[in-house]
Amino acid sequence: MNNIAIILASKDFRDEEYFVTREFLERQGNKVKAISNDKKAIGKFGGEVVADILIEEIDIDNFDAVVFVGGSGAMETLDNDISYNICKECIKKDKILAAICISPVILAKSGVLRGKKASVWSSNMDKSAISMLEENGAIYSSGPVAVDENIVTANGPDASEEFALSIDKILKTSSI
Repeated sequence: MNNIAIILASKDFRDEEYFVTREFLERQGNKVKAISNDKKAIGKFGGEVVADILIEEIDIDNFDAVVFVGGSGAMETLDNDISYNICKECIKKDKILAAICISPVILAKSGVLRGKKASVWSSNMDKSAISMLEENGAIYSSGPVAVDENIVTANGPDASEEFALSIDKILKTSSI
C-alpha cells in the first residue's frame, strides 16, 4: 500500500480532479490524505473536503506520491514558496510528483519541470499556462496526460482517471 498526498486549494479546486483521482487511487489499494491551505476545502461545484493535514505541516517522508489538484483556486492559494518547496523536496527524495489542470504551472515555477515533458490546461482563448511551462524550461505536451520519469501531469478534469491510472502505474512499478 502506498501513501499519497493530494493537495487542493481551500476554495475553487476542481471537484472531479480531486474526487475522481482519489476514488481511483483508493480503489487500487492506496491510502490517500487530503492536504490544503485551510482545514476545509470547497470545490468549484460545491464538493467539500476536510483536510487531514495543513499544507505547511506536510512531511514528504510520509508519502510515496504528492498530487496537486487544479481549479482556479490553485493559482490563488497554492502558487507560492510552500508549494515550490514541496515540489523540489519530492524530486530530491525520488517521490512521485503529479499535477493536473493549471497546477503543472506550480511545478514549472518551482523549477522541477526543466527539460521534462508536461501537459497543462489551456483553451483556444487562453494559452498562458503553456507559455508559463515553456518559460520555466518544460517541454509542452498536448496530450491529456504526460509522464516523464516520476512526474505525471494532466490537462484537466476529463483526464482525471487516466491521470490517476498513470500515478498508480508508477507507484506499482517503483515499489516492487
